[in-house]
Amino acid sequence: MKILHIITRLILGGAQQNTVMSCAAQVAAGHEVTLAYGPIYGPEGSLLEQARASGAQLVEVSSMHRSIRPMDDVRCYFALRRLIRELRPDVVHTHSSKAGIVGRAAAWAEGASGGVPAVIHTVHGLPFHDHQPRWVHRMYVALERYAAKRCHHLIAITSAMVDAFTAKGIAGPERFTVIPSGVELSRFERDRSHGAAVRDELGVPHDVPVLGIVARLDPLKGHDDLLAIMPTLLERLPTLRLLLIGDGFHRSQIEAQLADKPWREQVMLTGLVPHDRVGHLLTAVDVKALPSYQEGQSRTLIEALLCGCGIVAYNVGGMPSICVDGETGKLVEPGDRAALAEAIAWMFEHPDERAKLIAKGQSHVREQFDARRMVAMIEQVYERQLQSTDSNSGVAD
Repeated sequence: MKILHIITRLILGGAQQNTVMSCAAQVAAGHEVTLAYGPIYGPEGSLLEQARASGAQLVEVSSMHRSIRPMDDVRCYFALRRLIRELRPDVVHTHSSKAGIVGRAAAWAEGASGGVPAVIHTVHGLPFHDHQPRWVHRMYVALERYAAKRCHHLIAITSAMVDAFTAKGIAGPERFTVIPSGVELSRFERDRSHGAAVRDELGVPHDVPVLGIVARLDPLKGHDDLLAIMPTLLERLPTLRLLLIGDGFHRSQIEAQLADKPWREQVMLTGLVPHDRVGHLLTAVDVKALPSYQEGQSRTLIEALLCGCGIVAYNVGGMPSICVDGETGKLVEPGDRAALAEAIAWMFEHPDERAKLIAKGQSHVREQFDARRMVAMIEQVYERQLQSTDSNSGVAD
């Protein structure tokens, strides 16, 4: 099978990890795989080396950018059409919003002449959300409706995304297959006894509570909410440390917020951390919070559970598929900072109950989020579509 994956940026993120992991598994299975991506820039980290190691052929499309750039977007469309014409793939699989819109349009245009038997798109996260200006929200919904008509099938990493797309009239549930984003479980099943050595590296006493967040430094990830509730948490947990793992364009604003705080020394910013070191750091964390306002599924919650951390998250996107309130963690309504502080404090103040939530959460993620399961399900989607598509019809299922 000849497979072309298209993604906007190869930054250190969940959609990118999912895609690179799929490429590696598909190459290992004997498929001919190409990965096309836009320029990598910024402080959020890169997966370029991992992509190279996957064995896929890599193609950088210089005109593919995350932001709306009409001239570049037109150039990107024609560049992708040329690439598809050259490769003649059996499957074009797009990922992320910009690559998904332009890539599907290009693949469908080439497929009209019988060039692409299967055009598949994965929804890793919602491109529209309530914190956007209304016109931006409407534009993304309209673009997703346009693109949904230019693919054979859609994959969503959570059922919540299917519901959101259905509610906006983008595509019906029959157009979707839900395939959770997988994690290489063995990489994050860590011995908690290593946490003492990690705390020594960080300069953190062994006997203090540590709250962590693993996310790029972005306003939508909720770092500001964690900083806002620190005074409340410190009233109940005076020795608490907050560990911010990751980097991003919001770093200067976070540092400005911390500058005059008397508890500044109790907050640590690690900066960019290689993905294979995240599990190492998480062994020093007791509770991992993710008060994100926009999230697909959150691989980092899975990774935190496997490393033995309690989890607290906002009830957005696919968070409930991992953080099941009262069963595997604590789920809070987005923006409710008082409830967020209470849930985090409860986690620290009830270690026995926290341990039960972690144990149940670990069983849950091992069953549902194994990367091998994800890869097998994606290949089944390809095979079904290749078997059912009449290349002369050009009609989506």
